[in-house]
Amino acid sequence: MTTAVRTPRRGWIDHWEPEDPGFWARTGRRVANRNLVFSILAEHLGFSIWLLWSVVTVSLPAAGFAFSVDQLFWLVALPTLLGSLLRLPYTFAVPRFGGRAWTAVSASLLLIPTGLLAWCVSDPGTPYWMFLIAAGTAGLGGGNFASSMANISFFYPESRKGFALGLNAAGGNLGVAVVQLAVPLVISTATGINLVWAGLMWLPVIIIAVACSWLFMDSLTVARSDFRSYAAAIWQPHTWVMSFLYIGTFGSFIGYSAALPLLINRTFPESKAGYFAFLGALVGSLSRPIGGWLADRWGGGRVTLWTFVTMGFGVAGVLAGLAQHSFPLFLGSFLWLFITAGVGNGSTYRMIPAIFAARVADPAQAKRQAAAVIGIAGAVGALGGFLITRAFAMSLTSSGSLAPALYTFLAFYGLCLAVTWWCYLRRRVFALRVPSLAHAGV
Repeated sequence: MTTAVRTPRRGWIDHWEPEDPGFWARTGRRVANRNLVFSILAEHLGFSIWLLWSVVTVSLPAAGFAFSVDQLFWLVALPTLLGSLLRLPYTFAVPRFGGRAWTAVSASLLLIPTGLLAWCVSDPGTPYWMFLIAAGTAGLGGGNFASSMANISFFYPESRKGFALGLNAAGGNLGVAVVQLAVPLVISTATGINLVWAGLMWLPVIIIAVACSWLFMDSLTVARSDFRSYAAAIWQPHTWVMSFLYIGTFGSFIGYSAALPLLINRTFPESKAGYFAFLGALVGSLSRPIGGWLADRWGGGRVTLWTFVTMGFGVAGVLAGLAQHSFPLFLGSFLWLFITAGVGNGSTYRMIPAIFAARVADPAQAKRQAAAVIGIAGAVGALGGFLITRAFAMSLTSSGSLAPALYTFLAFYGLCLAVTWWCYLRRRVFALRVPSLAHAGV
């Protein structure tokens, strides 16, 4: 009778067999769920800090910082860009340092962007370039997602991985809704706006997340991998196909989350309803586990295909809301986009382990390559968030309307739909190349 066996090093587990039903029932489920809980806590905080500037920028003019629309959008876009670039090294950090240690370290690094934010907004004379540096460091929170997902992917059996990864991601994604709801409440005072608290309010939460990660999480020796595992994943065509599709799902979620407060403020200033922006990230986060569950049941390819179809309807609704200058239609269509993007986030991430389980004969090697792809896809997908925010900024500054950007997004979702069908639902193609893939939950 086997159980999880720890090495003499604190927090490391040597024996881990989640695919063994007996092992999973005796000890695997309990250990995996404990690590999932504290992984969600740290990742939730990372997302909150990553999107902190999405809500701070709305209040900068009222606080005395006279930045242009394009400058404000750069403060929103820069954390997304740097966060996406950090995701790949963060994925490599898990096998190098262990999930427990890296979760604690990555959470502690969030003290940097929160401290810099508080310092920048404390002086009305702070130059714009210093704001850019402070906003860029918020990208540290974006890297947390990749390391967290790669780490948790090792803890669960294939049959439960879709829901576990969806829950882990959803708990993190909810950090966006929390920051967009909590910050406006905290910074509002009887005498006006005190933006310093937008940074300082997170300090005790960061300390708690670091302590919990160090005290209650584990590292798996099975998660150790050599560079060849990652190099092999890079040369797999499916790595880049899935990264492209993730631009359409997660890139949309993070880009719309970052931009929506400013979009509402600029497009419907008379509504004074910018506080509704948090609803987008909220519903998008809650729908992510549903995407993983649907992918477990119906196959990730089918779910992802229909995700892009329904996202197209969402964009059409936003365009109609702009044409009619209807805030309810505008917001409702954006909420629909968030829901469908959340479902697509869950389904695309579920596809990755299934694809590599079908293509790689060695199960351990398949898991390592899948973990690498999760990091790569997360990095590339997050770049979509940067592109979306910049597209909105250029659309507003060049034409005064969001419509050109939205038509571009609509065309891109059509392309994603075609790629999904061609690569994962044209079974006759894979009958020649990968016979088992059609039955692998893809």
